[in-house]
Amino acid sequence: MKKLIRGLLDFQRHTLPSYRTTFARLAKGQSPDCLFISCSDSRVVPNLLVSTDPGDLFTVRNVGNLVPPAVLNGHSTADRSEAAAIEFSLGFLPIEDVVVCGHSSCGAMKAILAGGVVDGAPNLEQWLAHGAPSLKALQENTRVGVGLPEADRLSQLNVLEQLEHLKTYPIVRDRLAAGTLRLHGWWFDIGAAQVHAYRADLGRFVPIDETEGDRLLTELSDAAGEQPGLRAVQ
Repeated sequence: MKKLIRGLLDFQRHTLPSYRTTFARLAKGQSPDCLFISCSDSRVVPNLLVSTDPGDLFTVRNVGNLVPPAVLNGHSTADRSEAAAIEFSLGFLPIEDVVVCGHSSCGAMKAILAGGVVDGAPNLEQWLAHGAPSLKALQENTRVGVGLPEADRLSQLNVLEQLEHLKTYPIVRDRLAAGTLRLHGWWFDIGAAQVHAYRADLGRFVPIDETEGDRLLTELSDAAGEQPGLRAVQ
């Protein structure tokens, strides 16, 4: 807590003056264009990774960056928190993109690999069960993440599985069909401080370096120019 309090005082003394106009504007409402779903891991800091300001990201964080799927009527099969965030952000905010971001050395993935049994933590154990489809994909000898440690391969596959879970929500399906939403799979290598994006055409995650970043920006610009809405990237 001492670090938090000192940091707060430092923010008030040195950072806040340059952000007063921003917060005054945000007091009137928010208009983020991206829903960012990531792990609660303290080493993953979305706003730091993508250099965004307050108001830029609508963020959902949980253990393992999991998205419990919905059943046919649109109700989540688990905790309602993630489902509520999906419905709120896509239904009431100008969200155009959804990013699911996993990461290396993820404790949740290691626990799932070990069987998903967590002594003394029944809620965590039940929550990790939503990673079972990702584990099944790993066991089916997929090529995604080949060469990485098993937990990191599972983490990458888990990102792709959560994208599929997102598509079980009616609001996501409808907006994908209308071409007004894009889904993106990202993975953060903590040791290298490098974010990777999933390339469906290559069947693997690739580092978002200058070349890949330029390619992604061009793709996004081209997609936005094709029609009034946005082409879904799946």
